[in-house]
Amino acid sequence: MKEYAVVFEKTLNGWSAYARDLPGLGVAGTTYSETEDLIREGIEFHLEGLRADGDAVPEPVARVMRLPISA
Repeated sequence: MKEYAVVFEKTLNGWSAYARDLPGLGVAGTTYSETEDLIREGIEFHLEGLRADGDAVPEPVARVMRLPISA
């Protein structure tokens, strides 16, 4: 099992998400929950497509970290 870092961003109309290690993959939804479901499905579909085309599946290397900063 691989774990890809996913970035979720609040937008004017809802949420968007992308996986930095999987170029070309991005989703948008009206709620965070919907967007989470879409990115999970999107990653699976994206990886299936790479395999079907005989392309290498990228290793997850991106990391996400929340840094507490005194502001």
